[in-house]
Amino acid sequence: MSGARTAVELDQEAAVRRELEDYYREGDPPWDSGVTPPELVALTEGPDALAPARALELGCGTGTNAVYLARHGWQVTAVDLVDRAVRQAREKADRAGAGVTVLCGDATRLDEVGVPGPYHLFFDLSCFCGIPPHRRDAYAAGLTERAAPGARLLMFGYGPEAFDDPISGVTADELRTRFTGWQLVDVTPGTNTVPTFWFTLCREG
Repeated sequence: MSGARTAVELDQEAAVRRELEDYYREGDPPWDSGVTPPELVALTEGPDALAPARALELGCGTGTNAVYLARHGWQVTAVDLVDRAVRQAREKADRAGAGVTVLCGDATRLDEVGVPGPYHLFFDLSCFCGIPPHRRDAYAAGLTERAAPGARLLMFGYGPEAFDDPISGVTADELRTRFTGWQLVDVTPGTNTVPTFWFTLCREG
């Protein structure tokens, strides 16, 4: 039984990678608009903005938001699973003169990527909600190990109802369960035509 389950899990991971690579090959990943979302802008420039420190972006795509953070004084490391996206992110950072470290790797296997932390801000624009469920605890553990006390995680995710598959989607209850040692301090519905949410979590301690 465990062997069959492992095969299913491997198939899920491979399917996600193929889908992401196809989106970037075709040049139209829906999450990669080239515009920094106002929720991140508010966290960076708003009345309660965080002081610039070290940030890690999970699933950075072509680097729009990593470059934005770097331009606003953050020391940014960005990770993406897709080679093509990583190359584009590095090129975008170079053109902008932004000191962003862009690495190719799996957000659920950060020990293999070389991002020791600690980080004060984590940003996730629809990365976690597409990760196969069996890898999500590893994602949470990786962030927890690298989080400075009081670190913030700003995450955008689709609700499970948004897709007709058994993998995609995230709920507030799931984040409360998986992110041990964090407080879910805000849940704001998105403005998309399908259920989406902005989640803000704060690391205890």
